[in-house]
Amino acid sequence: MKEVMAIIRMNKMNETKQALAEAGINSLCAKDCLGRGKGTVKIPQHIEGAVERYADVIRELGLSGRLVPKRMINVIVPDELVKTTVNTIISVNKTGRSGDGKIFVMPVLESWRVRTGESGDEVLDRVCP
Repeated sequence: MKEVMAIIRMNKMNETKQALAEAGINSLCAKDCLGRGKGTVKIPQHIEGAVERYADVIRELGLSGRLVPKRMINVIVPDELVKTTVNTIISVNKTGRSGDGKIFVMPVLESWRVRTGESGDEVLDRVCP
C-alpha cells in the first residue's frame, strides 16, 4: 500500500478528480496549501547590463519567500495502482511550464477502517474503472 501525494495547480483540481475517478480511483483527500519550487529566471544575454539587472531580480525572488497557492492531493492505493495513479495525475497536470507540480510516493505501513475494524488492504476502496 502506498500514499501518492501530489501538489498541483489550483485550477487543475476538478480535472484531476475526474481523471482519477475515470481510472477507478475515487477516494482521495485534498487541501489548499502554499508553496514554491526553485523557479527559474532566464537572463537575456543580448541586452547590455541585463546580467546585473536580472541578478537583482534573482536575489529579490530568492529572498522574498513568496508562496503560491496550490492544492495537495493524498491518495492511498494498493501497490499495483501506483503507476496508474501517478500517470493519471501527470497526464492532466503537465503543461511543460514551471509550476506544474510535484508527486511523491510513500509507503503506508498500516491502515484501519474505523467503522468495521478492518485493516490492511481491506480498508482501500475497490477499484471500479
